[in-house]
Amino acid sequence: MARRDETRIERDSLGEMHVPADALWGASTQRAVENFPISGERFPRVFLRALGLLKRAAADANAALGVLEPALARAIADAAREVETGSWDAQFPVDIFQTGSGTSTNMNANEVIAARATQLMAERGAARRVHPNDHVNASQSSNDVIPSALHVAARLALAEDLEPALARLHACLAAKARELDDVVKLGRTHLMDATPLRLGQELSGYARQIELGRGRVARAGEALAELALGGTAVGTGLNAPPSFARLAIAAISRETGLEFREAANHFEAQGARDGAVEASGLLRSLAVSLAKIAGDVRLLASGPRGGIGELELPAIQPGSSIMPGKVNPVICEVVLQVSAQVIGNDAAIAVAGLQGQLELNVFVPVIARNLLASIALLASATRVFDEKCLAGLSARRERAEALVEESLAMVTALVPAIGYDAAAEIAKEAWRTGKRVREICRERAILPADELERLLDPRRQTGGA
Repeated sequence: MARRDETRIERDSLGEMHVPADALWGASTQRAVENFPISGERFPRVFLRALGLLKRAAADANAALGVLEPALARAIADAAREVETGSWDAQFPVDIFQTGSGTSTNMNANEVIAARATQLMAERGAARRVHPNDHVNASQSSNDVIPSALHVAARLALAEDLEPALARLHACLAAKARELDDVVKLGRTHLMDATPLRLGQELSGYARQIELGRGRVARAGEALAELALGGTAVGTGLNAPPSFARLAIAAISRETGLEFREAANHFEAQGARDGAVEASGLLRSLAVSLAKIAGDVRLLASGPRGGIGELELPAIQPGSSIMPGKVNPVICEVVLQVSAQVIGNDAAIAVAGLQGQLELNVFVPVIARNLLASIALLASATRVFDEKCLAGLSARRERAEALVEESLAMVTALVPAIGYDAAAEIAKEAWRTGKRVREICRERAILPADELERLLDPRRQTGGA
């Protein structure tokens, strides 16, 4: 291994650069490293996977079309596969906040793949320098490669990470709805007491939110199905054979198991990032759903004595450094924080999306950063919410039943029999005296005993047997 201070000289169109002696990257990457010491963040693994896959598909397409000779294309494809599978992640040092087209990262990939392909050619007895632009980047431009890699990466993350997590969360909520359907509890509107419902019904609403969220994730994937690949610099396809995009995108579809297609209009595909903006908006809706569920669960478990206290959450860690025995709804809080971050990411993506100017949007890296981060955050939060909170959720049945019986809203069931005004008078007296609605009705003998019991049966009021 070379010492940290050992360098070699690399050259590009601007001149010489000192590059770490053992680095696979070249002058263009080194310039970007020195030009963009911004955040310390790098493109995530899934993006590098997509970029390697795209470069491999491009090499194979170029070989099929006679742009590259077979041995050269094979070395490039093999090197690209190594990038795809993560062998060279340390060779991608460029900050994610960089040139707005992502040219620095595209050239980083070109240089790493070219250097590694050169090694492979030598190992195969065909010593030849592989050029990052002429060979690895053949038939491509950063302007169509990086947007395409973003779409591929995001769809992979949606399909392999977020969708399975949501499927498990939906199954968990549906199972809990069935398990706890016999618990009758107080409904609440405006955070005030309302008519009863079953806990299973309440949980079924949450399950339906996640079911709809899965549909939104599917639509987000569809919004990213078109690839800009083939448009090269400005959408005209200059220097790319007419069949290049079709062949490369077909290979990407086969490898991922996801249906990608060439952009219907390459000028739209490079001048705008509307697909990513749409996908982000759908993820924002999912974040809102998760926040609603987590917020409700936190409220229903509040107390346990001074709050609502109808639910009991798993105790996974002490809740206070000063109050012994306190257990906080920490998983709900994590989900709520993630939801806030995803909504913030969406705002950044919207601002970046509206910066498309003429033939190119030059905010692609920040869109990629935030969209991929949102997917990863939502997937992780969903898994944790499922495994560490909802799977162990239980009902405090006696507490739920007591709150129903003490509720003033019980009089609502009497309205068809005695009228709204008479029912309101009973509610006022119950509030004034502290008595239960049932007790006052019995004292006043407003209805026959069996009819009163039928109307005030909490389960009957929930609309099911």
